[in-house]
Amino acid sequence: MKNKKGILPIFAGSLFLVAALLLTGYNLYDEYRAGQSVGNIAKLIEISPGGETSEQSFDEVEIPDYILNPNMDMPTQTIDGVDYIGILEIPSLELELPVIDNWSYPNLKIAPCRYSGSAYTNNFVIAAHNYKSHFGNLKNLSDGETVIFTDVDGNTFTYKVVLHETLEPAAVEEMTSDEYSLSLFTCNASGSYRLTVRCELIANP
Repeated sequence: MKNKKGILPIFAGSLFLVAALLLTGYNLYDEYRAGQSVGNIAKLIEISPGGETSEQSFDEVEIPDYILNPNMDMPTQTIDGVDYIGILEIPSLELELPVIDNWSYPNLKIAPCRYSGSAYTNNFVIAAHNYKSHFGNLKNLSDGETVIFTDVDGNTFTYKVVLHETLEPAAVEEMTSDEYSLSLFTCNASGSYRLTVRCELIANP
């Protein structure tokens, strides 16, 4: 009887160990899959070439549609049934990421997503998982570093990092504040807070 009592805790412990190993294995696979996915999609997105304006007079320069109508919908390109609005680059983290038009939990498994706002109205918010290939290293961005977003029409918006914040999951109003041109955020491992990087626009077409 004593032997049986001793075996049960060992058996239960072994089950927990196996479950932990399986979970770790799944997380590593999911992160690898996410990295492969964003890399492949970024290569497929076709960015329209920007017009050469160096030899054009002011009257000949074509004004982008978004300047004439900032509230217009951001143009999209559809790949495998998912709409993308452009490419986000973070040079210091060696990231080049496609950005999905609308966020959802299934979409976040694929790539970073527009959470709210627009690059055209200077209140752009992008969310992503904390995979290393997505926003897992966001905390390593330093103030003053560059972030670049290029929409599918070839309009490029250059930002600099100005602030790091930690927000509660329910702080939606603070997250979507119009005070910042661009906000990037991801959750910590437990999901108890949102690591947020605020950026200010320094150059656009």
